[in-house]
Amino acid sequence: MSLKAKILEDLKTAMKAKDQDRLRVLRSLKAKMQEKEIAERKGGEAELTDAQATDVLMKAAKQRKESITQFEEGDRADLADNEKLELAIIEEYLPKMMDEDEVRAVVQEKIAAMGASGPQDMGKVMGPIMGQLKGKADGGLVSKVVKEELNK
Repeated sequence: MSLKAKILEDLKTAMKAKDQDRLRVLRSLKAKMQEKEIAERKGGEAELTDAQATDVLMKAAKQRKESITQFEEGDRADLADNEKLELAIIEEYLPKMMDEDEVRAVVQEKIAAMGASGPQDMGKVMGPIMGQLKGKADGGLVSKVVKEELNK
């Protein structure tokens, strides 16, 4: 079952269960996926691949994380809690992300293979690493680890 199909199936289940929070989040995700499908169409019908659907979910999760930070800085715990709830629902559909140690191992391997020697090589290293880790690790974490490794 594709990721999109799973979300649509869970949307129906949430409607039947009258789970308003889950329903709101899944409807939002469905709309974002439809927008992506329309943008991807080039004269014909286009179904989202799981990779494209994952991209949509990762973008939605990133938006929720940024909102949580903003609401917490603004002392709006009620709104932050709502965003955390939505983020938890979105994360159920995302693949398991790599932790910092796993990312560090990949970064060290790539830096050694490319012969990068310092902070000036950050751009040269980030492109290939992000290509390799897309959908598997958070971009902010990857950037932090690459900076730390290049500054050693």
